[in-house]
Amino acid sequence: MGAPDVTGPAGTPGGRTRAAGQGRRGAWGLVAVVLLVGVHLVRGGADELRAEGPPQPLAAAAPAAAAPDAARAYAALAALPVPDPLPASTPVRVRVPAVRIDAPVTEVGLDADGWIEAPPPEENRLAGWFTGAVTPGERGTAVIVGHVDTPGGRAVFYDLGALGKGHRVEVARRDGRTAVFAVYGVEVVPKEGFPAERVYADAGVPELRLITCGGTFTEENGYAGNVVVSARLVQVR
Repeated sequence: MGAPDVTGPAGTPGGRTRAAGQGRRGAWGLVAVVLLVGVHLVRGGADELRAEGPPQPLAAAAPAAAAPDAARAYAALAALPVPDPLPASTPVRVRVPAVRIDAPVTEVGLDADGWIEAPPPEENRLAGWFTGAVTPGERGTAVIVGHVDTPGGRAVFYDLGALGKGHRVEVARRDGRTAVFAVYGVEVVPKEGFPAERVYADAGVPELRLITCGGTFTEENGYAGNVVVSARLVQVR
């Protein structure tokens, strides 16, 4: 895998200290996410679905931070009004009306080898919030992962790649509030050379990443990349 070598035993930062100004839930602590998603979500999946393949993001849907004029475009995005960050509260459900995702959320952490656990494959309609990151609505970047497919067929995030800029992601929290995020980028990134610092960067406001497998598929290596949806908090209900 091409992610920076910054993880030590049990996924803790190794080889360097935490990123400046960031704590346990900072960007470096999330680098292992891509490795988990790549390892776990490639297993299984129905062959007939793979022949057609899950929807893949359009180039026009890529986030501004991945474009040649990234600094100017991202500065314009950062100037948009954002609700005040929420206190921590565990997510219990994720809804993406544009692609009919409505799924319960479980907590996923690290396994004995230091990789982030995925939801059990038999629970193909279940998404997982990575507990090493902030909760959705807090300042920082929250991360929710899900299978694209399993041996039983399509899974919870099969249609994630069909999202476009402006679509809404609603995350219901245990405190009764719902954090609503607006999508500003949908892309496929390779597992080799995964741009972890950009994907997991703390923009200083509440953001969300939804991640599943994507790109080309081979029986030998599974999916070549990850679909990454980037979204920013725009409303609290």
